[in-house]
Amino acid sequence: MKLLKKFYIIVLILFTLSSTQGIAQELNAQVQIISSNIQGTNRQIYTTLETSVREFLNNTKWTNETYGVDERISCQFILNLTKRDGDNFSGDLQVLYSRPVYKSGYNSPVLVLRDNDFAFQYLEFDRLDFTLNTNLSNLTSILAFYAYLVIGFDHDTFSLRGGSEFIENAQTIMGNAQGSQYSGWSSFDGNRNRYWIIDNITSPAFDNFRSMMYQYHRLGMDMMYEPSMQKASKEIILNSLLSLEEVNKQRRSSYLMQMFFDAKSQEIINIFSGGEPVNLVELKEVLIELDGSNASKYQKMGKS
Repeated sequence: MKLLKKFYIIVLILFTLSSTQGIAQELNAQVQIISSNIQGTNRQIYTTLETSVREFLNNTKWTNETYGVDERISCQFILNLTKRDGDNFSGDLQVLYSRPVYKSGYNSPVLVLRDNDFAFQYLEFDRLDFTLNTNLSNLTSILAFYAYLVIGFDHDTFSLRGGSEFIENAQTIMGNAQGSQYSGWSSFDGNRNRYWIIDNITSPAFDNFRSMMYQYHRLGMDMMYEPSMQKASKEIILNSLLSLEEVNKQRRSSYLMQMFFDAKSQEIINIFSGGEPVNLVELKEVLIELDGSNASKYQKMGKS
């Protein structure tokens, strides 16, 4: 009887292991800490911090969804630390996220941003804790904010406004952190920070932006693998970009729009500079208006 009981226990353990194999958390974040500008003898603290940040991002369960290992969202967090005063650190944080395009080896850049209000307190071997409704530390609040932003943008590219729940979580984090001593959470801290990301993306004025994210990626990029669909896909991408003109009329020079073109300008040029031609006259005019810094490149777009 005891042998039979042991057998069932072993079978149960094996079944549990096999059923959870291949299940992973949402993010596959590559983390890099740059600290070469900070003087000091204890360099190990930066290695410890890098490991802690990587484990925090990749081991936290950010959603109620089930992800396979190959479904994890690949992204990069680059912490460029330039100043240290005891346990206080500051510098900038770069967040990069690219979305895989269906049936291709290409990853389409979605987020390319630099947060210049990156400051936090950290004791070596501190545990990085996070609770959605409580601001436990500025470090984990910032990391969680961008984790939800990445997940939200990822979902928006696969379904229409599919990332709303995760963007709302980022908004909650922002609200909880606004009473802290740290910059980047308030409208008074500048016009390119976490506050304005949430202000923009949750505003009805940016409904066209979120629709564009879905049309551009899911209905456009994901369909270009089929040769017979390439021209139609380019037309969908073109029309989705034209819809941003309305956004710009309501909120000129918005941070969200700047973020988009920081990530997408070269990709847009590449899309419309090869393959089957489409009428680019109106698109060029709109792109030059929305992203004037790349005007000369857009003007040449489509020319051999």
